[in-house]
Amino acid sequence: MNLISLKSDLIEGNIVCPGDKSISQRILILGWLLNKNITISGFLNAEDPISTANALNQISDSIQINGNEVIIEERIVEPKNPENPIDLGNSGTGMRLIFGLISGLGIEATLIGDDSLSKRPMRRVANPLKEMGASNKLNIGGTPPIEISKGKIIDDFVYEMPVASAQVKSSIMLAAIAAKKGITVIEKNPTRNHTERMIEYFKGNIEISPIWWGESKSLNSFMGNKITYKHKELICPNHYDVVGDFSSASFLIVAGLISKSGKLIIENVGLNPSRSLLIKILKSMGGNISISNERMVSNEEVADITISPSKLKGFNISDLSSEVPADHVIPNIIDEIPILCIAAAFAKGSTMLGDLEELTVKESNRLAAICDGFDEIGIKYFSDRESSIKLYGNYNEDIDGAEVNSHGDHRIAMSFLVAGMRSKNGIKVRDCENIETSFPNFTHIMNSLGMKINEED
Repeated sequence: MNLISLKSDLIEGNIVCPGDKSISQRILILGWLLNKNITISGFLNAEDPISTANALNQISDSIQINGNEVIIEERIVEPKNPENPIDLGNSGTGMRLIFGLISGLGIEATLIGDDSLSKRPMRRVANPLKEMGASNKLNIGGTPPIEISKGKIIDDFVYEMPVASAQVKSSIMLAAIAAKKGITVIEKNPTRNHTERMIEYFKGNIEISPIWWGESKSLNSFMGNKITYKHKELICPNHYDVVGDFSSASFLIVAGLISKSGKLIIENVGLNPSRSLLIKILKSMGGNISISNERMVSNEEVADITISPSKLKGFNISDLSSEVPADHVIPNIIDEIPILCIAAAFAKGSTMLGDLEELTVKESNRLAAICDGFDEIGIKYFSDRESSIKLYGNYNEDIDGAEVNSHGDHRIAMSFLVAGMRSKNGIKVRDCENIETSFPNFTHIMNSLGMKINEED
């Protein structure tokens, strides 16, 4: 499916943010693991979470999805070896989390995915799981399919994360929980902490302690976190509310900032500090963004966000040096880098982003995909296509328009569709089917706010 986004000056309206994809997948797994009756509201009924739900039902059928509501029932049948390979589609999060869960359950299964997922690295999960006592085998090159055989998870395993990855962290924590064992994870660069917050919400025995360089405890000496979980039966609530997905909201926010007129209000946006640093960045770029109705929902920060058109300026990580350690910035905004690059493309001055290696092993090589798209639409930049990019913004000028390849990546597709509203002749984005993995009804929602996105043959 190809989509074309035409010039649009106005972004205006109120919208409720779609449910968080990362949280939806995690609560499915933890809710299923608790083996109690629980209702989940605000669930993101999209391809990735559905793939995760289907995977769990192959092990023991207890999950029913009705729109944005999920009912998980207490199981009668114990988890079993699935009869067929478990297909996670395009969901890297789903595959890595299910990998940990099955390893901890001590059952056997084969995990597969689509062409894109079959190219993504899995050794970063497989290796620590093996160190924990699990047994698994990957394809040549460390990619799926993943063959999981019976192993035995050890107690009080300690793992120091070599790369910042919330998926790896959550995978090995789920393995420990499923095996009823303890675990300690040391992360030098803090990553999203939805799994830890869920464990806290379920009254689990978890302790999170900051790690400092040397004896002084200051922003500049903050290194990361030590997360220790000791086995204790989790207490299942009757209900869990999924907050809005900040990553999805980021496309709406940038659209509102680079528009020529209007005012946009996004309700129920999750503002977990391990994910929402983009707000600080966009404000430092001159973004007119205000936060209201702040509250806690299911142990997650949530609020409403109001956005108005803004004259943006370039961004450098040093701009946040007084608030965030430099090496913590990129792990926090890794999913929002593509749309941040679009904001920077319409800002005054240059924007420099480095330490982007993780961006090259997502659904596509996102750094290369961004560069390819900028080549087509005429945005000036310099990049090694491996770890860094420097952007030279067009400021208040509209681009001519062009045809861009999304490489089957939902975040690349949505980012360049947002850019299309600042094009004279529209931006055609090829291969947009995977938008459904994370943001169903994206086209309908954006059009309801003033964008002009149409399907094209």
